[in-house]
Amino acid sequence: MPSSADEALAAYSDTEKTFFELASEQRLAIIFRLNAKKAKISQLAKDLDITMQEAHRNVNRLQQAGLIEKNPEGVFSLTTFGNTIIKQIPTFNFLSKHKEYFSEHILGELPIKFVMRLGALDRCEFVKGVVAILERWKNIYREAEQYIYEIVPQVPIDLIEPAVNRVKQGVKYSYVLPRNVIIPKGRKDLLKKLGHSELLNKGAIERRMVDSVQVAVILNEKQAAVLFPTQKGESDMNMIFFSTDTVFHEWCIDYFRYRWYGSDIFDETNLKEI
Repeated sequence: MPSSADEALAAYSDTEKTFFELASEQRLAIIFRLNAKKAKISQLAKDLDITMQEAHRNVNRLQQAGLIEKNPEGVFSLTTFGNTIIKQIPTFNFLSKHKEYFSEHILGELPIKFVMRLGALDRCEFVKGVVAILERWKNIYREAEQYIYEIVPQVPIDLIEPAVNRVKQGVKYSYVLPRNVIIPKGRKDLLKKLGHSELLNKGAIERRMVDSVQVAVILNEKQAAVLFPTQKGESDMNMIFFSTDTVFHEWCIDYFRYRWYGSDIFDETNLKEI
């Protein structure tokens, strides 16, 4: 009797074949080239600096795998299958580039619909170190013209004034904190000095609470950053992924909205100051 592992392998046999055909630098180069523009085989060989023999061999394999097709004029293009597969490659690329990071971090409370879109984060800069991260964070505030959205596990006191100053210049500020958030000593006095309550009453600042924050995002209308938790489920503020790429930004704003609409009223009594 076949084991469940054997049954699972059989169920994914077509996927195995597809991965096998993609496990080639030349075949990957061909499908990325065809993703940019249709081409005849001679043009493919020229553009990729490979021999006609190599082009023929790899094109035939990609055709047999159903990833590309040829029209009566001899012009190759991606099939619907091939066009869809190539859109999944950024996910593998993102995870592969940062496999060391993800050997020490988890995806936390990230819903499967966002896990399946991790390829959106592929075009990013990996920023390390508290000083570099705080500077990038402040820059997101400084360059905001419309809004600042963030879901963060804690509130660095150095960032309170830059955020409130942008709000005073017409930027909308919406943030989500966890119920067990630790507030830095002196926060209340600083908020009072900056007129935080007045801005809340005007609706210029909005805030909500959730049970926990492991995956954090910080963004304005042009830039975004995301960070993931350690193996212990604690947000790691020492490393972030940052980008101005529109697809990366879309992932971050979608995640912010997902958490925002699933959040609760902000409760000051939950705050713990140290």
